[in-house]
Amino acid sequence: MRTLILALALCVPAAVLAQQPQAAPGAPHPLPYKSTDKNLGVVNCANSLCHGSVTTWKDSNILQTEYVTWSRVDKHHNKAYQVLLNERSQRIAKNLGLKQPAHESKVCVDCHGYAPPESARGERFKVSDGVSCEACHGPAERWIKSHTAPNATHQENVAKGLYPLSDPVAQAKLCLSCHFGNSDKFVTHRIMGAGHPRITFELDTFTQTQPPHFVVDEDWQKRKGQWDPVRVWAIGQALAAQELIDVLLDPKRSRDGLFPELVVFDCHSCHHSMQDIRWTPRLGIGPGRIRLNDANLLMLRQIVRRTFPADEKNFNDLVSQLHRAVGGEGGDALDAARKLRAGLDLTIKRLATRNFTSEDLRAMLNGMIEDGLAGQYSDYQGAEQATMAMGSVMNFLAKRGELRVSTADANKALDRLHETVKDDEKYQPQRFRAALADLKKTVSR
Repeated sequence: MRTLILALALCVPAAVLAQQPQAAPGAPHPLPYKSTDKNLGVVNCANSLCHGSVTTWKDSNILQTEYVTWSRVDKHHNKAYQVLLNERSQRIAKNLGLKQPAHESKVCVDCHGYAPPESARGERFKVSDGVSCEACHGPAERWIKSHTAPNATHQENVAKGLYPLSDPVAQAKLCLSCHFGNSDKFVTHRIMGAGHPRITFELDTFTQTQPPHFVVDEDWQKRKGQWDPVRVWAIGQALAAQELIDVLLDPKRSRDGLFPELVVFDCHSCHHSMQDIRWTPRLGIGPGRIRLNDANLLMLRQIVRRTFPADEKNFNDLVSQLHRAVGGEGGDALDAARKLRAGLDLTIKRLATRNFTSEDLRAMLNGMIEDGLAGQYSDYQGAEQATMAMGSVMNFLAKRGELRVSTADANKALDRLHETVKDDEKYQPQRFRAALADLKKTVSR
């Protein structure tokens, strides 16, 4: 996945934003698959007078083409479920000893499709539709009629079961529930050992390549509240780090027989040639130790440094303590994990109302570049996450018209960086740092 810099700007008057009703961010709301409401099926959204038009409507406050975009180019529809029917998926199911084929097994369909309880499926609902409308927007039983009413508000629809995707915490939790996992569904090391690809995810990058089937304009923000994609990106990093820690703290998910759940560790601590000596003293732990996958924590380090500078030292200390304890260098690993998680809880609450300035973005971009040049991204997953994150931050600046470098030059520099993380088995930290040095020259012009 790669983020292209888009030379687009969203211009919404500040006075309009100031007048917008703001819902309480992060308010508890069940994920769609946990709702007891009935799912009516994609067919109810596909009419050309609803969301199935092939062209946008001139006088509508929505595109009306949402179903067409989803059904034709969104991987949630045309690949997520269909991939379960191929030979590789069949082999994975067989390797795992599943009693049913992949497209009928809950462990697979929970993320590659949408499989609410039988009691929550209407007569027109089909699992084979993949990650369908209601998988993200919530079961439509109570809101499908009211959401088209002339005087209906977004808040009223949410109260009737519409999932609040305009809430950055709610959106991040929903996306991460499949693209990273949660207590209900999780791609374990055992699943990857059976043949499943390594999980990689960065919220903004994947949102842009989905592609989006909505436009955040003045009308959207009047109805749903101020939208800051930077906030969603930052919260996504914090929630992903939190989910990783939750695995460590869960007595069921943290173990796999005699071993810990290895999926939370850096893959290439083990998966590389014995002739390729990769160890570096980056985390203050000795060689031969399995490192935690700290990719999201590395991104969060820059977010905390810029947004909550008074907490930077404490955050870095908590992360360092966790690494040392997990690596057997002293301290109780579970106690260190609990302390860091409590700090992330507070961080997420504070990020939910944070407005990010262009100066914030430039500071975080420069911070990530400097960390990379200093060797902080010597592990592949950190470099991969940083590459996607830097692309996202540069894209945010471009949309605000404040990138200070041409779109063509920015994309060329990003292309060179992406090339170094294209193949995890061929990753060379020195090549990554060289491309990063080129990126620094580009954005510093």
